[in-house]
Amino acid sequence: MITEIAPATERVVSEPARSRGRRRAWDQAPRWQIYLPLSVYLVFTLVPFYWILLFALRPAGSTSLMPWPLTFDHFEKVWTERSFGTYFGNSVLVGLATLVMTTVVALAGGYALARFDFKVKRGFMLALLCSQFVPGALLLVPLFQIFAELKMINSLGSVIIAETVFQLPLSMILISNFIKNVPYSLEEAAWVDGCNRLRAFRVVVLPLLRPGLIAVGSFAFVHSWNHFLFALMFLNNQDKQTIPVGLNSLMSADSVDLGALAAGGIIAAVPVVIVFAFIQKWLITGFSAGAVKG
Repeated sequence: MITEIAPATERVVSEPARSRGRRRAWDQAPRWQIYLPLSVYLVFTLVPFYWILLFALRPAGSTSLMPWPLTFDHFEKVWTERSFGTYFGNSVLVGLATLVMTTVVALAGGYALARFDFKVKRGFMLALLCSQFVPGALLLVPLFQIFAELKMINSLGSVIIAETVFQLPLSMILISNFIKNVPYSLEEAAWVDGCNRLRAFRVVVLPLLRPGLIAVGSFAFVHSWNHFLFALMFLNNQDKQTIPVGLNSLMSADSVDLGALAAGGIIAAVPVVIVFAFIQKWLITGFSAGAVKG
């Protein structure tokens, strides 16, 4: 018996030893082997950003590789003459409304999937997953007919509803996994203390879902902010369009104003960059928790 166990024990002990040896070899590697690939990747990543800043900040017609003298004429042009102020406000409204509606509905549906058992639960989950393989372009015509019957064409409400519907399946699956990671015994303890189900959820479960809610909400906001197809299809008037459609309007068949296009791209990118800069910690934690199988 002892002779049979000894080799297994020896293997178990040797695994951490090999891991420590690999870490020691990595720590002793020359620094250039680490920093050189990272530097190449950093340059490859930052060059497009520098290029767009160059076109946005240098005067029109300049071919200099340095944005000097600095000019903000392109930003002023797209913000006032090309109505990017209106586009920006519309995109903020669509993004925030989609964030709120997606989070609230996904929270209710995710709780039902996580805490209740019903006969078609497995089939319903499969349908949610399969819906992610359907491209939005296939549903443009039926959606347009539905919104036309509801007299919602050329209304931001049509884009908000369409974006929410397309964000819900994945958001609901993620929220259900977040809720499964919260011990059911915590809710039961709240029930014993006199809370009903709704109060127990609000007091006990909801505070623990903060990373997941931030992850789902930010994903819905960014997707609706960048989405081009629904806004192009359902919005006709210029004062109703969003930033992706506004960027497309800067390009014509005859010419492209690269300075204005670069300035518009920066205006479109800055809010998303700011959002991710503030929520990156919650975003990583939330998606990591949602990926755990419940």
